[in-house]
Amino acid sequence: MGEHSRRNVLRGAAGAAAGGFLAARGGVAGAAPLGRRTGPSGSGAASQPFLHGAFTPVTEELTAFGLPVTGRIPRSLNGRYLRTGPNVLGLEDPRAHHWMLGDGMVHGVRLRDGRAEWYRNRWVRSAAVARKLGETRQGPVPEDDFACNTHVIPYKGRILALQESGPLPYELDGELNTVRPYDFGSSLRGAFTAHTKYDARADELHAIAYYPTWDHVRHLVVDRTGRVARTTRIPVADSPMMHDFALTERHVVVFDFPVTFDAAAAASGAPVPYVWNDRHPARVGVLPRAGGSVRWFEVGPAFYSHTLNAYDEGDTVVVDLTAFPAPFFVAGKGSDGPTALGTASLDRWTVDLADGRVRTRCLDDRPQEFPRVNEALVSRRHRYGYTAAAAAMSTAYLTADGVPPDRSFGNALVKHDLLRGTSQVHRLPRDAAAGEAVFVPADGGSTAAEDDGYTLAYVHNPERGAADLLILAAQDFTGRPLARIHLPGRVPLGFHGSWVPDA
Repeated sequence: MGEHSRRNVLRGAAGAAAGGFLAARGGVAGAAPLGRRTGPSGSGAASQPFLHGAFTPVTEELTAFGLPVTGRIPRSLNGRYLRTGPNVLGLEDPRAHHWMLGDGMVHGVRLRDGRAEWYRNRWVRSAAVARKLGETRQGPVPEDDFACNTHVIPYKGRILALQESGPLPYELDGELNTVRPYDFGSSLRGAFTAHTKYDARADELHAIAYYPTWDHVRHLVVDRTGRVARTTRIPVADSPMMHDFALTERHVVVFDFPVTFDAAAAASGAPVPYVWNDRHPARVGVLPRAGGSVRWFEVGPAFYSHTLNAYDEGDTVVVDLTAFPAPFFVAGKGSDGPTALGTASLDRWTVDLADGRVRTRCLDDRPQEFPRVNEALVSRRHRYGYTAAAAAMSTAYLTADGVPPDRSFGNALVKHDLLRGTSQVHRLPRDAAAGEAVFVPADGGSTAAEDDGYTLAYVHNPERGAADLLILAAQDFTGRPLARIHLPGRVPLGFHGSWVPDA
């Protein structure tokens, strides 16, 4: 790698890592049905779409108390709704910007007893961010330090900001201040992931970790003590990017796809040294959760993005996920973010362990991303799933290779009934960019119905030029929102988040 250190390579890898997220491609235009769009190869329109419009970084940290509300907040919602994303700080040269490398910023709303107590947004204090803010950084700096920008999760009373391919998670306190890097009681060695899977019944946190200089990826199991109890190395070629994976009661599913590390790009200083590699075969690996060898199954080329959920069904493993048509360019093609030749769809991939093949089926070809499920059902059979469609995300991803018609895409949240094969669409106004929708069970999940609860999402309010936290009743998904909590500023389109209930 020449003069490029492990840390410098990591900066590119971490950003590319965020690339699996790949955004809510979404498309819902007015009252028209969501429609799948693809763009022919051609010249792009706007350069750097990820620095403008719905992606424009915010420039200050805000704190506001007693937020105004339209409607009524369910009194059972006691906790924090958090979501993170890239929010570049102190950008000196926009030409060198890549969206996925933006410093992580967490946005949060505190709900209690039917009130919206506060809103806060805070940059994750890596050493570099602290320096840019003129603050003194306390404590040691990890080797692969990065302001984690991809996910934020609750774990055993802690709040963790996550990134993949190198950086340790950062622990945050209840007011979103950065506490310290977190290494699971000194048990984490090497890279972690942005997309953990928590099996509530087993009280296990699972991860698939990759790193550009490894000849393998790692399956990590954090047990009920909060320490990494088992690490399984899975040999792979070409250092592929693995942003997400799937977990069932008996299996771990890994996706080895043709986005791979490019050492030449890293040596030349590319901010995201990952490329579409036609020579790298696409395949799905199934590893016994209890330990053993991985079995590989070939599939057609695509770009696997995010898992909704997965489960075992006899001799098959069923995975519901979002995927893009091939090829997909994580490093972009003339823009400051990823580039796609088409939009993501919701698919079902069924791995038949008996006959050794994968059957793929499109469940919904409308542009959508960020699939979420009732988290109590992770690794077990589910019926419902929730996705988001964001017009600005679709346009930004397609810009470099074919600009869609101006009004091709819209904004919506979608609820899928995967048993009946139906969906409900909660449509949003033009320019009301919608982020990921997180399901929160009513009454702490004590009720029997899988969809008895609420979906929460940040949605841009074009009339105010700021964001609202939208609360929908999941069983009345297309109805009037139960509440709109009016935030004092914008929440740029970003990545993933979680509901953090009060203990």
